[in-house]
Amino acid sequence: MNKAVNNKGSFIISLDFEIYWGVWDVVDFHQYKNNLLGVRQVIPRLLKVFNEYEINATFATVGLLFFKDRQELEEGLPTERPVYTNVKISPYKNHLSGVGNDESDDPFHYAPSLVELIQNSGQEIACHTFCHYYCLEQGQTVEAFAADLKAAKKIAVKRGIDLKSLVFPRNQFNEQYLEVCKNEGFISYRGNEASWIYKAHIHERETLLRRVSRWLDAYINLTGHHCFDVERDKGFPVDIPASRFLRPYSKKMSFLDGIKLKRIKEGMTHAAKNGLNYHLWWHPHNFGINLEKNISFLEKILAHYKILSGKYDFRSRSMQQVAELNHQ
Repeated sequence: MNKAVNNKGSFIISLDFEIYWGVWDVVDFHQYKNNLLGVRQVIPRLLKVFNEYEINATFATVGLLFFKDRQELEEGLPTERPVYTNVKISPYKNHLSGVGNDESDDPFHYAPSLVELIQNSGQEIACHTFCHYYCLEQGQTVEAFAADLKAAKKIAVKRGIDLKSLVFPRNQFNEQYLEVCKNEGFISYRGNEASWIYKAHIHERETLLRRVSRWLDAYINLTGHHCFDVERDKGFPVDIPASRFLRPYSKKMSFLDGIKLKRIKEGMTHAAKNGLNYHLWWHPHNFGINLEKNISFLEKILAHYKILSGKYDFRSRSMQQVAELNHQ
């Protein structure tokens, strides 16, 4: 595998910032409510920790979170929307009517204050599509996806933000949509790990074997470190694939935390030594409960990053920065 530009590796962190828009169709609201409310504390803590450890992160944000109130939201909806065969997964059909008036009334669907906080911190705000768009589910189209991205970019521009990176919801990467991403000015996207257990698929094709395999891979090196170089000859948007999902703290599984940490640190070290990239990702709502435990674990990762930075010139970069660096 070729070395990265200047033989310097990058440590990349991306977060799928979605609150309830990302999970409304798969979790029970009352059971997951505390995780969602916890995001209000998670975002400021993450920004503080990232600042302390000099981390450049990417917050891939659902476009619907940008709006200040119901009127602005309704005015910003795309006219062309996905018509999923499974209507139960469409937020327009089954969820939008229950959204409240504004952030104070409904902290699960609005987050302009948190978006502004991230913006003022200097971290990259990226796109997680407008409506948490499922790019592989039956009924979606290229035209509806293009309309979705245009709506996301429009509200972001209104907030003074130029979206340059994209994270596909549920990691449903669809190669047919890359031309749309390019046309809308995106220069990077987060692809999936190179293994059958991480391959993009529709929700109905998820299997117990894949779920168990991914869980095991978080602790045991089943599929490799997923360190990577960025291909320079393919133009924009650049694939900046995931390396590892940061699984949140679990009291039942806490006895394995040392093994989980070792797995991540070994991947980071491999990347740093070989001038490659390592991409860690998770959702803010994963930290919504057990915040102190999760932040403590994250700081162990970031402390290791600082060691690698000093020893190998391993650099923290956002997705946008990696894409720009590799196309200079």
